[in-house]
Amino acid sequence: MFTRTSVLVISTALMLTACSSSSDETSTPAASASSDSAPALTGTPVSVEVTGEAGSEPVVAITPGDPVTELQVTDVIVGTGDPLPAGATLTADYVGYGGATGQMFDASWVRGEPATFPLDNVILGWQEGLVGMQVGGRRLLVIPAELGYGNNPPPGSGIEPGETLIFVVDLVSFE
Repeated sequence: MFTRTSVLVISTALMLTACSSSSDETSTPAASASSDSAPALTGTPVSVEVTGEAGSEPVVAITPGDPVTELQVTDVIVGTGDPLPAGATLTADYVGYGGATGQMFDASWVRGEPATFPLDNVILGWQEGLVGMQVGGRRLLVIPAELGYGNNPPPGSGIEPGETLIFVVDLVSFE
């Protein structure tokens, strides 16, 4: 249905502070993180733009900003079929960026093949943010540090302590 999609995600400090708690499982994306190694809210929004066709590596442009406090989920391209259930084993192509730096830290596309793993074995931001996604879809996840790696990212990963994580995920299949 979509051959080229662009999503511009902008948050403001007001949105971050006004949305302290919500029962919504999905919300309008607002990505933020600081450019310092110890991020602090300063009111600077982050911007994420995702372009490209489903099944091909997305082009992701990030303007770093402040850390987010809630998981932000956006379907850039809506897939088809059954929704991904919690606990499933999935196969996906993905790319991950640090919100504080805007730098890519991991991508299945770079390795040339999608990754397969149980949803229960990944960070909480993926466990919560991918449930309900449909095969063939592309989803943008903006993940607060507490649903990612918190202040203890994997050594050598390029992820800052307390950093917001930004992922673009294409769901290939699931069991």
